[in-house]
Amino acid sequence: MKWRNRRRSSNIDDRRGQRMKSGAKLSIGGIVMALIAIFVFNQDPMQVVTNLIGGQNSNTTTQQTNYQPSAQEQDVYDFVSVVLADTEDTWTSIFRQSNEKYPQPTLVIYNDRTPTACGTGQAASGPFYCPADQKIYLDLSFLGELKRMGASGDFAVAYVLAHEVGHHIQTVTGISSKVRTAQSKTNKVGQNALQVKMELQADCLAGVWANQTQKRIQFLESGDLEEALSTAEAVGDDTLMKRAGVPPRRENFTHGSAKERMDWFNRGANTGSFGACDTFRGVL
Repeated sequence: MKWRNRRRSSNIDDRRGQRMKSGAKLSIGGIVMALIAIFVFNQDPMQVVTNLIGGQNSNTTTQQTNYQPSAQEQDVYDFVSVVLADTEDTWTSIFRQSNEKYPQPTLVIYNDRTPTACGTGQAASGPFYCPADQKIYLDLSFLGELKRMGASGDFAVAYVLAHEVGHHIQTVTGISSKVRTAQSKTNKVGQNALQVKMELQADCLAGVWANQTQKRIQFLESGDLEEALSTAEAVGDDTLMKRAGVPPRRENFTHGSAKERMDWFNRGANTGSFGACDTFRGVL
């Protein structure tokens, strides 16, 4: 991906070096409750732990330390700031075609843990979008984990960030709100099925971004789209479950199979059309 000497986004909140301190710790009973919620009721680990600690009236503070990133880490930081700028320019152009203004999200770069409007963000949770504050959260150490999962290359990172921006698009266009309403009216299996559609649409929107940005500035290099597809395959629910030694079960999927994720990214990348990303047709 051609990215050097190009515009970097100013919508970045650099929290590297900030350390969260909390007076609350999970008791043995709390740990048991967390394990039951995660493995029996299939709840989100980050939210479970955050709720349990928050329920203990934790006194959380943030302390700034003297943090010096390595040259390699700073290079990755510069790269994601360029990718974010590309998403801003491309989605601003797409929204303008409908006479609408694109509200740009903020990217929070942090280490280990950080407070968010959706609970405590943790590196173990990977990159995520919080609709409550319209911010994307990324611990750069996740990118090393991405490589260990078999997804490498700069465009693999770009795909991950573009996917999270896709969730922002869903929020500002009202799609997320409709999905949450539909989820409140069904059971866990139905909720998971709707969440899969959310994630697949975000994959498709990442493809739309790649297509439209390529038309705008010719930024892709040989092998870039293949890197994105390899990443989509690596983070498919069936792939992750197999890697964890768990038999893949469709009712437990929350992001979609490897094939689905690749297919929907491809659909967006091939068409460049928002309308081609309607994973909810006949549902919402």
